Amino acid sequence: MELLIASKNTGKIREFREILHSILGLDINSLLAFPNYNPPEETGTTFDENATLKAVQAAKELGLLTLSDDSGLIVPALDNRPGVHSRRFAGPEATDHENCLKLLRELEGKTGLERQAYFECVLVLATPEKVIKTVSARVEGYIIEEEKGRSGFGYDSIFMKHDYDKTFSELSEDVKNRVSHRRKALDLITPTLEHLVHEATLKNS
Repeated sequence: MELLIASKNTGKIREFREILHSILGLDINSLLAFPNYNPPEETGTTFDENATLKAVQAAKELGLLTLSDDSGLIVPALDNRPGVHSRRFAGPEATDHENCLKLLRELEGKTGLERQAYFECVLVLATPEKVIKTVSARVEGYIIEEEKGRSGFGYDSIFMKHDYDKTFSELSEDVKNRVSHRRKALDLITPTLEHLVHEATLKNS
């Protein structure tokens, strides 16, 4: 059974593939295989709304079972920003490094609880006809004072999970994929995917 990941973000796609590879019979594709497809503008005010927009449009236009995510970093001391604007916090074409620098500047002078933050991930699974399931998960931590680490993407280089002494960028991919917000959300949606694969197998047998 084919599953389309409604993303062109290579970091996210790699995480999805790594975490979902254990589901036998699931063939994972992404929007990188559809260069002429134009994703919808993310006009939602919540992760849920944006994830739904992306899943529903891709599923309908490409005719595939589609899994989309919308995720970002939330800093309560900054009125819950960057939030849904995480990817373009420092501007529409901002790099991960530029987004991190902007966040660090806005947190200058803040200490302790003021640097608390969490990553949130919302996943939406849709067929061309309807939304099948929506799940969400988060991982809590805090923002350090300077970037550390060379792997990962987004705000990984400045986010440190509680009870850890390394940023997400410093953790090995294997460790990050066990504790991330995306992993937690995928764990919640995996039973649904396994059920769909089972049904497809029975139908084709």
